[in-house]
Amino acid sequence: MWCPLVGMPPLTLRTRLFVTASQAVGGMLAAGGLCYGMPRWNPVPRVRRKVHRPLRVPPTTCWAGACSWPAGTLFRMPRWLAHLIVLALLAAAGGWAFSRLDTTWNWGVVWEYRAAFWNGWCMTVGVALAALVVSGLIGIVVALMLRSKRPLVEAAGRIYVELIRGTPLLVQLLVGWYVIAAALQVGTAYRTAVGVLVLALFSGAYMAEIFRGGLDAIPKAQIDSGRAIGLTPWQVLRLVVLPQAVRIVLPSVAGQLVSLVKDSSLLSILSVGEFTFAARNVNSATYSTLESYLPLAVGYLALTLPLSALSRWLERRFRYEAA
Repeated sequence: MWCPLVGMPPLTLRTRLFVTASQAVGGMLAAGGLCYGMPRWNPVPRVRRKVHRPLRVPPTTCWAGACSWPAGTLFRMPRWLAHLIVLALLAAAGGWAFSRLDTTWNWGVVWEYRAAFWNGWCMTVGVALAALVVSGLIGIVVALMLRSKRPLVEAAGRIYVELIRGTPLLVQLLVGWYVIAAALQVGTAYRTAVGVLVLALFSGAYMAEIFRGGLDAIPKAQIDSGRAIGLTPWQVLRLVVLPQAVRIVLPSVAGQLVSLVKDSSLLSILSVGEFTFAARNVNSATYSTLESYLPLAVGYLALTLPLSALSRWLERRFRYEAA
């Protein structure tokens, strides 16, 4: 469609005035879209800007021209291959370091104590699992205390968390057995139970912070909605808050189990027959330090690597996405 009011040739003064007014009206109509299809009149010509695009390097060459493989190949590989390369490098470095040792290996004598290593390894697994269950219960209770609106309850939970997290586990084990257990006249038969309880109290402080973070991650609108439909505070906690909080904190709890397995090695100072205590006894009997403690490292890796993989899988599986 062509608008006849635009582009008329001027003839006389009256015609020029008429054409000027007609062009103004036609421009306004064109700007408003009333003359559909008519090109908008613009006395200033448009200047096209030249876009400067970066130079693209061919993917099969490098800047210096000395590479014959595709650029970036070293940084584009499967994860398993990258892990395999790093492990191979670490194994090569470790093999070179051990080959420089001027020592005679005595694995035959240590092999005779394989039953002691196995019993200590099983004891470590049992101690870690028992401490995890007890520390989980302690963590839930202390997390609720930290979120309490009563000052004394919140202060008790906060002091417990800061006191436990601020002191070494070794000192806590010594005080727990040689001071508190001795004051309560606890027999040596309960040495393992005391060690598990102290280990659970130590881990419970970290569990409390994990659970508190999970509870605080639940939107307040969901709690208010539960109260609005007539749920009691306990029902809101049990039906609304806890199912979502468990989903959030489960990967962190699995990671805390890894720390518990390694922290259980300190129970050897209480003569608890766990993995480290067994390795120390074998070392005392055979005078083979490296042969006694290298199986200790392998045994702890056999425990912690699957737990670390489980923690990463749970983190991917139960990843919480905020709305």
